[in-house]
Amino acid sequence: MRFLSKYHSMAMATTMFSVLLGTSGLSAEEFNYAEAAKPYAGVTITVLDEVTPMQEALAKVVPEFSKETGIIVNYELMSHLDVINKGQADMLSRGGAYDGVMLHGAQMGPMLDAEAIRSIDDFVADPKLSNPDLDLDDLIQRPFQTLAFFKDKQYGFINWNYNQVYWARADLLNHAGEKAAFKEKYGYDLGPAQTLEQMRDISEFFTRKRGEELMGEPLTEDFYGVVLDGLKGVTSLWLYIGSILRNFGGDIVDAEGKPAFNTQEVVDSLAYWAELWKYSPPGTAEYSIIDVPTVMGNGIAAQTLAFSDFVLGVDKPGGSSLHGSFVYDAPPVKEGMDPSRYSADGEPSMIVITQGSKNPEATFLFLQWLIEKKQQSALFEAGQGGVPIRESSWAELKDMDGVNTSLLDAMALSLTRVDSKPLIPNYFQVMDVLAEIVQQVGLGTVSPEEGAAQGQAALERLCGDVCLLQ
Repeated sequence: MRFLSKYHSMAMATTMFSVLLGTSGLSAEEFNYAEAAKPYAGVTITVLDEVTPMQEALAKVVPEFSKETGIIVNYELMSHLDVINKGQADMLSRGGAYDGVMLHGAQMGPMLDAEAIRSIDDFVADPKLSNPDLDLDDLIQRPFQTLAFFKDKQYGFINWNYNQVYWARADLLNHAGEKAAFKEKYGYDLGPAQTLEQMRDISEFFTRKRGEELMGEPLTEDFYGVVLDGLKGVTSLWLYIGSILRNFGGDIVDAEGKPAFNTQEVVDSLAYWAELWKYSPPGTAEYSIIDVPTVMGNGIAAQTLAFSDFVLGVDKPGGSSLHGSFVYDAPPVKEGMDPSRYSADGEPSMIVITQGSKNPEATFLFLQWLIEKKQQSALFEAGQGGVPIRESSWAELKDMDGVNTSLLDAMALSLTRVDSKPLIPNYFQVMDVLAEIVQQVGLGTVSPEEGAAQGQAALERLCGDVCLLQ
């Protein structure tokens, strides 16, 4: 809902960006980073990013910027929580330890509310700094637009397109005996779940006890129809909100930003969430986004919803004995859902310029350089794949050796459904309360109706009449 209500104003902002570049008087041939960086040659900028295989690959590309411009980049990689804690502390204090900080979409509301990050509009409008051949129309628009703009101001580009995909055991779904038994029981063909109802049926069908048969062989341990991130925390809550609740037609706030956790859509989606837990491993409440890929790789579950970048570490030679036995798609949606409202959870992220930066112009040049097609190609080569931020990258990735086209197609479809997180000033307080409620519903200690009522009361207490940043 947030995407639908704000997309057009954000698209206008991108159009304004293009107009500004078009009136700069520079052609693509005239612009070069060495010339633009001359006033800043020898300057050192410090950029904080999150350590994942993709960022480690990017670290191999970053030195090329220094060679090209003379601007020295101290590119620091830290853990997810350290990036949030140390990055936010520096932004809020205006300390200037970091010129650029990776900002997850979930942090945008609090940091905008604190005026801790710098708009890049003045740099975008400066023909000495702006590359007129940046081709922002090629960026994957929905995550970019919902992340980088607020009130017609731009705060960055987009660097990381974390997104959820549906991940299933193709060997199970294609087994003749299992297909026949499923068709007899449910009345339709077994295959990757296109709807949430199908995901529930598959979960029920493949949940079996030790000694029962699976693909004609007796199980030596219990097998589960689905595995979920159920740990009390934001990632489990995001899974529920982004890939389940919103595909039931609900959300935590309505189009005006008012608390909306007491709707029938919330009650129905919480009931569905609790039902999936019945077909999940008994330790689901302790499973994190890291554990879910491990369980899938170990082969004790039939399907899941997972962040695609975690899949990359499992479905590869040496990553799992089941490599090559998986299939992927976008997260399934509720049957009969309006296609314009399809949703997939994701966490678009970008590097922003801090208010305390002493070298914002040099940092802007670096951020602009990072998202160019040339650098994106180099990133994929260094990391042997990745998650694109540009539409043109899909074809390039499919040409790489050993690429998993099913996963790429799932990513591409998922990213047409991904919004950045809602801009709520006290976002993490809200998430902390809702995460506990949603987990308790999954565990069965709180009913869906009670959970909806408790969540609504919490939102009204924490937000008042309106949750979204005004």
